[in-house]
Amino acid sequence: MEIKKVLTTGLAALMSVSMLGCSSSEKPADSGEKEETPAETVTATVTVWGPQEDQSKDNGEWLQTMCNEFNEAHPEWDLTFNYGVCSEGDAKTNVGTDPSAAADVYMFANDQIPDLIKAGGIAELGGNNVETMKSNNSETTVNTVSYNGSVYGFPFTANTWFMYYDKSVFSEDDIKSLDTMLEKGKVAFPLENSWYIAAFYVANGCTLFGADGGNADAGIDFSGDKAVAVTDYLVDLVANKNFANGDVGSVSDAKAFFSGTWDYSKATDAYGDNTGIAALPTITINGEAKQMKSFAGSKAIGVNPATALYAEHPEIAVALAAWLGGSEAQQKHYDLRNIIPTDKNINVGDDALAKAQMDTMSYSSIVQPLQDAMGQYWGPAESMGKEINAGTVTHSNAAEKTEAMNESMNTAVVQ
Repeated sequence: MEIKKVLTTGLAALMSVSMLGCSSSEKPADSGEKEETPAETVTATVTVWGPQEDQSKDNGEWLQTMCNEFNEAHPEWDLTFNYGVCSEGDAKTNVGTDPSAAADVYMFANDQIPDLIKAGGIAELGGNNVETMKSNNSETTVNTVSYNGSVYGFPFTANTWFMYYDKSVFSEDDIKSLDTMLEKGKVAFPLENSWYIAAFYVANGCTLFGADGGNADAGIDFSGDKAVAVTDYLVDLVANKNFANGDVGSVSDAKAFFSGTWDYSKATDAYGDNTGIAALPTITINGEAKQMKSFAGSKAIGVNPATALYAEHPEIAVALAAWLGGSEAQQKHYDLRNIIPTDKNINVGDDALAKAQMDTMSYSSIVQPLQDAMGQYWGPAESMGKEINAGTVTHSNAAEKTEAMNESMNTAVVQ
C-alpha cells in the first residue's frame, strides 16, 4: 500500500525560517527617507502535549520550564502555551483521531511515524534545525526519525538494549567478546525473543530493508552462507554450559544478561556494587570478530501540520519542537528525570547506564525498520530462537532451517 507524504503548507517559508532565533517577519530595506517601523510582535497560542511526568511539580515541570524559556528567547513572538497530557505511546491515537484538533507540538515514539503520516498529523522537517540535530546525534538516532528519506522529528532519548554484567567475574577486556565471557561465567540471553535474536544475524551482514532499514524493496535478507553461519554459531551457543536462555531474573546464577534501562534495578539487585553496564560485545564467526547490534528506536518531538498555528506560523511550531529536542532541553530532561539524552555533546559524567545506552546507539545498534513488511520478521525469528534453544535446529539442518526462516520473512502478506 502506497503511503502518501504529508503536504505541508508554506514549505518554502518553513525551510527558510525554521532555525531557532529567526524572526517571523523581515523589515523592508531602508530607503533613507524615514525611520522604518519595527516589525510587529506575533501573538499566538501554542498547544503542546507531553506525558504527565514531564509536567508534574515533583519532576520540576520540565515541559512548562522549557516552553517558558523558549518564549523568553524569542521576543519577536508573544506566546501563550496550552498543555495537554499525552504519553509518547498514545500519540498516534490521540493525534491521528483528529489532527486538526490535536496539539501543535507533541512527543511521540518513533515507530508511530508511518501511522502519523497516514493520518496527516506529522510534518516533514527540514532546514537548519534538522542539520543541527543531525550533527548532534548518531547516524542511528537520526535514522530512527527518518522515513523514506525525510525527517519527521527531533529525538530526545533512545530505546534500545545493551549488557549488564558482574564486574567481579568479567574484566573490561572480557566484556568486549561474548565468547571470552562464556569462558569465565554464565551468560543469559533472551534467544527466543525476536527483538533480541536479530543482533546475531545482523552482526554477520544480514539486513532488514537495506543497510539503514529504509529500503522497502530490499526486503529482509537472512539468506545464504552469512545467515547459516550465524545459525551454526547459535547452535553451539546453546550447547555451551555457560549459556542460558533468559535473563538474571529467570537464570539466578547468570553473571551477565541483556536488557535495557527498565531492568537496571534487576541488575543492581543481582550484582550490587559490582554492577557493570556496557554496549554489546562481539561474537566470533569463522575466526572473525563481528559486532552484535541491537534494534534501536527513539522518543521524539513532532510538529502537527493540520493545525491553525501551523497554517499561519509554521516557523513557531518547528522552532519549539527543535528547542524541546535540543541540547539545553535534553540536559534539563536528564537533570530532572534522568531521561538519557541522544545528543552526543551532553556530558553524562560517570553515569554508566547513560553511557552504555549512548554508546549502543553510536556503534552497536541498527534502527528498527519502520517498514510495513517488518511485521513479517517477528514470528519467523521467534520460531527460530525457540527451535535453536530446544535443540531441533542442528548443524546438519541449519542451512535448511535458515532458508525456511528467510523465505517466511519475505512471504508477501495477503491484503
